[in-house]
Amino acid sequence: MRRSLGIGIGSDPSRIVESVLRYPSPADIICYARPGSIGGESGSLQIVSDPDPGMRMIQDLVSGKLRAAVRGTLPSHETLHILKTSCHAEVLERIVLLETPGGDRFFLAPVGIDEGWTVSQKVSLVEKGRRLTSRFGLGDQVGILSGGRLGDTGRYEVVDRTMADAELVARITGATHYEIRIEDAIRECGLIIAPDGISGNLIFRTLLFAGKGIAHGAPVVNVPVVFVDTSRVNPDYTHALILASTLSA
Repeated sequence: MRRSLGIGIGSDPSRIVESVLRYPSPADIICYARPGSIGGESGSLQIVSDPDPGMRMIQDLVSGKLRAAVRGTLPSHETLHILKTSCHAEVLERIVLLETPGGDRFFLAPVGIDEGWTVSQKVSLVEKGRRLTSRFGLGDQVGILSGGRLGDTGRYEVVDRTMADAELVARITGATHYEIRIEDAIRECGLIIAPDGISGNLIFRTLLFAGKGIAHGAPVVNVPVVFVDTSRVNPDYTHALILASTLSA
């Protein structure tokens, strides 16, 4: 029997329901929600009602009842904590697949504000991100970003540190330090590493909400299950469901 995909419903159930109905095989999806949170708009969708839908969905994912799961509109901190605990992971590493309005696709990390702050963390994201770019045919060029151009050295200590870290990450991984030139990295790279989790999160949010781009979702790449993280304010979750299905194939 074909295992289903799971998606969590917290706030704004209608956005999840509409996304599931747009998915090529809606019957393949199980929605996890609190009792009574979904009204008549759910139609014939599969729904698992539970007082703690995040816990229930991740339990089903880890036990093998689901082949992949998407966070949907469940709370980020609580849901990711459950995933981390269930998978015995000290930290979670996420890499988001983005698409510009012009159709350029690339993976970006770090995107969690507490991720990617050290050289070792960035090196780990490069290693895992390369597997994703290879799988999705995005090429093997990796761009490391920093807070300025090398000619700016000496202007500000914090910027100098980002450039030194980027140079070291590029040297260790064989990537290219694009300095602050994100516009070039987007055109040429399948994977882009931001200077830290804050700037990565800002790049993601700016492209999605101000730049009218597409966020396909952020797979967690250091757990043994397929879990795609999403923003609770994402206008459409169909792309994340397709990404989760592709990764679980």
